[in-house]
Amino acid sequence: WLGSRKYLQGLPPDHWHHPIMRNDPFWVRLMSDSRLLDLVQFFIGPHIASFSSHYFCKMPHTTRNVPWHQDGSYYPLWPMKVVSLWLAVDRSDIGNGCLRVVKGSHLEDLEMPGGKTGAAGMGTHTDGQVQALGELVNIELNPGDVSIHHPNVVHGSAANSSHRRRCGLSVRYMSTDVHCVADEQPVLLLKGEAVPGVNWYRSWPKYRSEYDMPFDGCSSWNARRYKDSK
Repeated sequence: WLGSRKYLQGLPPDHWHHPIMRNDPFWVRLMSDSRLLDLVQFFIGPHIASFSSHYFCKMPHTTRNVPWHQDGSYYPLWPMKVVSLWLAVDRSDIGNGCLRVVKGSHLEDLEMPGGKTGAAGMGTHTDGQVQALGELVNIELNPGDVSIHHPNVVHGSAANSSHRRRCGLSVRYMSTDVHCVADEQPVLLLKGEAVPGVNWYRSWPKYRSEYDMPFDGCSSWNARRYKDSK
């Protein structure tokens, strides 16, 4: 269904993040669900925005792994008052390449990506560095489960050698006193109040009957959605 959207034509599935945030009301409704925001508030407070969200989808029998890295190393944010939620769409376990984290590594400083530490590709840590940091923990989830991640935690995942898909929705939330320094990021205000002079918040996309995915509350969405004051 998403692949039929005009604004996604020509883009590979792993690049469907920013265009969907700009255009799909179902996606924004999911990101702004009060059950998710209540979890986020516990970590970063009641004034909440999002600067990034997309699906991670490993199809069956794929050989690509994700190297060890820290998400905060890629975030165009200051300060790093941010938390990520992973919402499992499929069962995620060792067999289909679940997320693996280094226990306690959220206490480590951020490293620069791009192999400066000898890490593969755009990773931030080598296998040897990870072994020295501490115990590896497999984040195994059932559909509908949520895991919560600090921006400094070192993590990665193995390839999906199984016959099962492994898909999850990642949403990156930040406090509204955090400045997103990348103008191309579609920053959305989800709860609470904006801080004057910090970020421009995009209007939530309109719901278009018979075009967008229907959802609970879609009939009143356009009247209550956040609208940019400009």
